[in-house]
Amino acid sequence: MARRHFFGTDGVRGIANADLTPDLALSLGSAVARLAIERGVSRPRVVVGRDTRRSGQMLEDALAAGIASAGGVTLRAGVIPTPGVAWLVNDRGSDLGAVISASHNPYPDNGIKFFRGDGFKLTDDEEHRVEQLLTEPFDAPIGYGVGVSQELVDGGEAYVAHIASVVDRDLSSLRVAVDCANGAASAVAGRLFERLGVEHDLIGASPNGVNINVRCGSTHLEHVAAKVASGGYDLGLAFDGDADRLLCVDADGRPVDGDHILAILARDLRASGGLPGGRVVLTSMANLGLQRALETMGCSTVVTDVGDRYVLEAMRRDGSQLGGEQSGHVIALAHATTGDGLLTAALLLAALAHAGESLADAARLVTKFPQRLVSVRADRTRLRDADAVWAAVRVAEAELGRDGRVVLRASGTEPLVRVMVEAADEADCERLCAALVATVEQELGLE
Repeated sequence: MARRHFFGTDGVRGIANADLTPDLALSLGSAVARLAIERGVSRPRVVVGRDTRRSGQMLEDALAAGIASAGGVTLRAGVIPTPGVAWLVNDRGSDLGAVISASHNPYPDNGIKFFRGDGFKLTDDEEHRVEQLLTEPFDAPIGYGVGVSQELVDGGEAYVAHIASVVDRDLSSLRVAVDCANGAASAVAGRLFERLGVEHDLIGASPNGVNINVRCGSTHLEHVAAKVASGGYDLGLAFDGDADRLLCVDADGRPVDGDHILAILARDLRASGGLPGGRVVLTSMANLGLQRALETMGCSTVVTDVGDRYVLEAMRRDGSQLGGEQSGHVIALAHATTGDGLLTAALLLAALAHAGESLADAARLVTKFPQRLVSVRADRTRLRDADAVWAAVRVAEAELGRDGRVVLRASGTEPLVRVMVEAADEADCERLCAALVATVEQELGLE
C-alpha cells in the first residue's frame, strides 16, 4: 500500500489555515462522502462535531461544503467531545462521522478525524482510499443531487444520557471539581454531573476560541489541583481539549493518571464479571507498577505500541473489554468505540462507590516504578536509522535488566522523540534518562 500523505496516527492534523486549510477540508469532505457512495450509500449522512478552537467553525463550514458537493448530508452536532460524535454516528444510523479537533495541542493547531458508521475510526485502507479520491475527478451532482447541511440540536443531550445510563450507584455524596480545558467538555460536562447527581464545580469551562488547553485541563493538572486544594472536594477530574481522555487528582491534589484509573476499573469489572479472560490492553508506556498490580489481581495484560488505535485493534482482536494509556485514554468497549473521558469519569466514580473507597485509597492499587519521560525536539524521521541512539538504548537496558525498561519512540503528530525510562531506583532512572536525552539531542536534535 502506498504511503499516505495527509493522514497521521490520528487523522489529518496541522496548523489551521496553513497546513490544514479550508480547501483541504473541503476536499476531504468530498472524498469521504464519495468513499461512502463507492460502498453503496446513495446519500451519505455525516455527523460532524468540533472542539472550541477559533478555526473550528471555518473548517466545519468547508468540510460540510465538501460533503454537500458530493451529495452528502451533514448533521452538525456543534461543540461536542470526540467520543460523542463516535457514539452519535452509530446511534443515529449515520454513515460516517467527522471531528474537527487537535485534542491536547495548542489552539493554532487543528485536525480532522473520521469515523465509520459503526463508530470506529476509518481503517488504514479506508484512509488511503480517501487520499486517492482527493485527486480523482468525479461527476459532481447538480440540482436535487447536491447535498445539504442540518443542525443536530439534541446530540449533546443524547450523548450525556447514554453515559449516565451506565452508572448503577447513587453518587450524590460526592463533590468534585471538573476542569474542562476550555474545550469540548465545556458543552456537556455540567449536564452529565447533574444527571449523575454529583455535586460539582466546573473550571476551565469558559472557552473563547484561543484558551483551549492553556494552563488547564489534563495537560496542566495544577489547575484542578488548586481548585481541589481550596477545600471540600473528594477529587478533581481533568479532560483534554476534545474530552477523549481523563486524568485526576485526589482530595490532596496528588495526580492520578491513566495507569491508576485502569487498575481501579479493572478491579471493578473483574468483580462484576465484565472483564473477559481477565485481559487488560496496555501500551508500552504503561508503568511496570500497573502491570504488576494487574498480575496481583489475576489479570493478564496485552501490550501494544503507543496510540489508542493500537489499543483498540488489540481489544477487538481478542475480545478484551478494557484498555488504555497512561495519558488517560481509556476504552471501555462495552459502552464506547473510542477513548471517552466523560465515560471514564462516570465509570471511575461508580467504581469508587462500589468499593467504598476514596480515590487516594483506590490509587494505592498501583505502586509506581520511578519513571522519567522527556520529549526531545528532534528530527523524528531519522530515528529508525540512528545507530548511536539505539546503541545507547541497549546499554541502558542491559544495566536495568528486569528491574526497569526503556521506551524510545517518535511522536506520531509532532517533531518530537519521546524518551522514557523506568527503574527501581529513582537516581538510576534520572541518570539513564538524561544520558539518552543527551544522545538523542546530539544525533537528531533541532534548533
